[in-house]
Amino acid sequence: MREQQFKVLFLEDEPTIREVLKEYMSLSGYLVTEAEDGNQAMEMLKKESFDMAVLDIMVPGISGLEVLSYIKEQHEDMATIMLTALEDEKTQVDAFNRQADDYVIKPVSPIILLKRMETILRRTKRSQSVMEYQDGLTFEEAEYRAFYKGKPLPLTLSEYLLLNTLYKEPRRVFTREQLILRIFNEDYIGNDRIIDAHVKNIRKKLPVSCIKTLIGVGYQFDLENAK
Repeated sequence: MREQQFKVLFLEDEPTIREVLKEYMSLSGYLVTEAEDGNQAMEMLKKESFDMAVLDIMVPGISGLEVLSYIKEQHEDMATIMLTALEDEKTQVDAFNRQADDYVIKPVSPIILLKRMETILRRTKRSQSVMEYQDGLTFEEAEYRAFYKGKPLPLTLSEYLLLNTLYKEPRRVFTREQLILRIFNEDYIGNDRIIDAHVKNIRKKLPVSCIKTLIGVGYQFDLENAK
């Protein structure tokens, strides 16, 4: 998912857990800074910036919850995951009241933790998933939304996928069958003229004419008319 390396502050007081999870994070491309107690984590937060913090709650010194509160006051855009063996509802509610993005119960599978991290970063770092072009058309791929000059386009999911497919490869001419595979995979049963209907609807919803029909072949994105 990442085209850049995200910086992660990892607060965990148990050396074995810290070592194992850090190794998994590092192998997945994250730049990990370790902290073994809350005080150390606070000092690191005052010295440098991070994209995400994974915080154990029960640590020596300042608790992970207090570190969370500090992050939300001073670094509100930083993503946060609370990692703890505590399963009581009160602690979880407390963490979410302090605006934690997620709460993971230990012992946790490293793979599951990595998936949680990826999902949260995708949501909180939308700028990483927005594809911007000089003509004003943008896509938020994580949420399947399209915009023209900042205004949302009222596209259905199928219309979004069709437009996004054409836009990503503007020099390519797609047949209707190829577009159906991109939109429905192999689950669609029916006439390939459904693509014509989607194109017609997209043309109505876009303020510019940017889908070119090649008679007898299919469709292509028209860069010249999209500006």
